[in-house]
Amino acid sequence: MYVLHMSDLISGSLDDLDRRLISLLRTDGRAPVTTLARQLGVTRATVNSRLERLLDSGRVLGFTIRTRDESADGEVRAISLVEVEGRTTNDVIAVIRGIPEIQSLHTTNGGWDLVAEIRCDSLLEFDRVLLQIRSVEGVINSESSLLLSSVLRD
Repeated sequence: MYVLHMSDLISGSLDDLDRRLISLLRTDGRAPVTTLARQLGVTRATVNSRLERLLDSGRVLGFTIRTRDESADGEVRAISLVEVEGRTTNDVIAVIRGIPEIQSLHTTNGGWDLVAEIRCDSLLEFDRVLLQIRSVEGVINSESSLLLSSVLRD
């Protein structure tokens, strides 16, 4: 697995070959250079130079492995979108970030003000967390989606 600065994808500083190489590395970060070269239709030297350039520039920060999270089998994961009233966002954030089941919390634009990633051991616990979020003063609406399976994760 590799670590990539998302700003590089947005800024367009990566060309098509870089993007295809990164896509292959997402699937198998341990793929041999010869395999990558064959799949990309380029030489091993090209793949090596691209990898070196991506590493030297800091665009790819390194390679690692992912392990299976043993506790994830029965775990409930969800994304909750939260709408906040007026100028209460900072107060709402202060309360929500104190809920242990909140794994990440992001401000956003559009119809929702906050996006929270939630992890719970059961649906009953998930229901309790949703009630806790909806009870925060300043929260006027929320919508949640359970995450069923991950097809791409960092």
